[in-house]
Amino acid sequence: MKVEQNIKRLKYLLSLFNMTIDELLVLISYGLKNPISKEEILSENIKVSHLKRIDKVFNKGLHFYLDPKSPEISKDASIFFRKSKFDAELNIGAKKIVNQFEEFKISLSAISKLAEINTDRTLPIFKTTDNPHIVAFEIREILYPEFQEKQRDFLKSMISKFAEKNILVFEFIETWNKKEKANIDGFYLNPNVIVLKRQQNSFRREIFTLAHELGHYLLNIEEVDNLELADLANHNLSKIEKWCNDFAFFFIAGEYGNVIQNFDKANSSNDYYFDIIENISKNTHLSQIAIFTRLLLNNQISPKDYNIVKADFDEQFRLKQEEFEKQKELDKQNGIQRGGAVPKPINSPLLISTIQTAFYEGIINEFDVCKTLNITADKLDKYIQ
Repeated sequence: MKVEQNIKRLKYLLSLFNMTIDELLVLISYGLKNPISKEEILSENIKVSHLKRIDKVFNKGLHFYLDPKSPEISKDASIFFRKSKFDAELNIGAKKIVNQFEEFKISLSAISKLAEINTDRTLPIFKTTDNPHIVAFEIREILYPEFQEKQRDFLKSMISKFAEKNILVFEFIETWNKKEKANIDGFYLNPNVIVLKRQQNSFRREIFTLAHELGHYLLNIEEVDNLELADLANHNLSKIEKWCNDFAFFFIAGEYGNVIQNFDKANSSNDYYFDIIENISKNTHLSQIAIFTRLLLNNQISPKDYNIVKADFDEQFRLKQEEFEKQKELDKQNGIQRGGAVPKPINSPLLISTIQTAFYEGIINEFDVCKTLNITADKLDKYIQ
């Protein structure tokens, strides 16, 4: 069976994802004895089976390709049209996530305008010439929440605090069996959206990513980031990335930032300040290796000693993972099933209040409320009365 497609829409997606037709053909021909040809997918009449394979790449729904209306290629439509280069080399999974939230941002912005909700920026825009240490302490007074020991609770408090200043934070969650995992930690979309990858096993990393993307918001410079520790220790980062990393560190460290700055050289003679650094980590949610990375950047630990410390942390992590896998296999042999519900993203109070107002104003219906907030119908009365 064949249907009439709008070729311009397929070409729009290729442009959006910076993908060639040949790259698409490789993806959609996977597993086929006879590969799909360029002529077959660029024809006005296309097989539905081929269209379904194309949509597995882009996740737009078949109706997207059949719509006769030409898509709008503009800087307002996507960050991919506003920026040609990112600090992270984005895979297809990352591009899908960024595109998904870009579209969500546009939709939510339209809802906010219809509901006459004020989402104007309330914080100033800074420059990379501003001292990130000083800016961090200034912004902490406004956005840093009351400290909580549980990392997820603290992250939730940060998201709520940001909402008070019209900064909208989203999480995205990827299940263990997802084929195309996004190779990013987070990103900032103008004017007020921050998106984080849920780090279920490392909330400290997610907290740091949120602070880093806040840095981008304060500079009002969009970016998509992959914050590996190797990057944090890199002296050759761009001026913008270095500023955001410095800001994030001091925003989270607070008064402990000055304590760290006053350390003598960390080495074996003072046991690398392990006890003090462990205590600072507990009281800030900065990871211990992030603190050691700061010492490296400050020349307060030699590269050789830093590598010794990092190797030790890596080995501890490897042993924990090994123990976890052994226990999982043992449970399997004993018929014990490990399970649990898939974690749900934290909803920003700003998102909830926007959706509630839109519902009360008659702009969206109950189905839209459930879909947007990712809740089931039986939980609806917790959000709307």
